[in-house]
Amino acid sequence: MALTFDVDAEVGWLCEGEQYQRRLTTLSEVRFGITRGLPRILEMLASLNLPATFFVPGATAERYPAAVAAIVEGGHEVAHHGHDHLRSDKVGAHDQRIEIERAFEVFESLGVRRPTGYRSPAWELTPETFDLLHEFDFQYDSSCMGDDRPYYEEYQGKSLLELPVHWSLDDWPRFGWNIDTAGVLGQPSDLRQEWNDELELAVEEGGRVVIPTMHPEMIGRGYRFVHLRRWVESIAQRSDVWIATMSQIATHVRNSEESTVR
Repeated sequence: MALTFDVDAEVGWLCEGEQYQRRLTTLSEVRFGITRGLPRILEMLASLNLPATFFVPGATAERYPAAVAAIVEGGHEVAHHGHDHLRSDKVGAHDQRIEIERAFEVFESLGVRRPTGYRSPAWELTPETFDLLHEFDFQYDSSCMGDDRPYYEEYQGKSLLELPVHWSLDDWPRFGWNIDTAGVLGQPSDLRQEWNDELELAVEEGGRVVIPTMHPEMIGRGYRFVHLRRWVESIAQRSDVWIATMSQIATHVRNSEESTVR
């Protein structure tokens, strides 16, 4: 199992259009993830001695270097999440390349280890993205939904290790309310129950990977965080669940394959 957090902050909205530059309330809500949500999450992980993976856009890292430093100092993995959080299906190959390269440059300037994992903004992978991930030698992707076990996503003769996600394990569809989309705010108790049900089935079946996707501005808010903390505390006491970073899981999968071949 991997605890994963997408640290988008303001970039998650600014990528949607210039109009969001004037929407200070909207931007303040996602900035909450940096000022309050992320510190809560890091404190929880430290108290339980658990690792996690944080997918950080380059522009967010550039804007909040102290937040990235705190993630690294906590012993967690920083993974690639684009630069300006541009959806791959809305831009061409050239812009996608720039997205990947610019984020790498930011991480290098901050002294962050070069990320080996990738998660496409909004989870939309395109043929161009697929080729670029191969070119830049990413060791895993976490954008697709073709299985509930680690598998290889294939396209035109190439394959890429996939650590799969799903909307039902994401906090954003439950809590990502705004004045444009409106909707009904979900209950954190419901999401916690679904996470736990998925985990129990994974333990029963074996060979599974459960990857909740969370956003500090969503899950890090007060009463929602209480549910996250209680759930993670309960898992930390179990002997039948391995909580690891995404890169650790990817390495484990590859090593297991090599053992089988031998």
